[in-house]
Amino acid sequence: MRVIVMFDLPVLTSSERREYAKFRKYLIKSGFLMMQESIYCKLAQNATAADSITENIKKNKPTKGLIQVLKITEKQYSKINIILGEINNEVLNTDERIVYL
Repeated sequence: MRVIVMFDLPVLTSSERREYAKFRKYLIKSGFLMMQESIYCKLAQNATAADSITENIKKNKPTKGLIQVLKITEKQYSKINIILGEINNEVLNTDERIVYL
């Protein structure tokens, strides 16, 4: 599964900018990779792990702004159409990191 986090946070004041930076750093430290501005993606082993990731995001959310979490399967993720730009063949487009137990 993939967990996709989309967020729109205010950055008008210095405290809001700090909260934005703190949330973004939390996502990166948690293993999320940036798909595009304010959209981050992480690979989860199963639905239970995806739910745990979502709960951790709720615990680390800023006080203001909009955060949306989308959980999709690898099959759904593989059907992404890239309309403009180049396909980036990094870890995001493969399941090489999946550990089968």
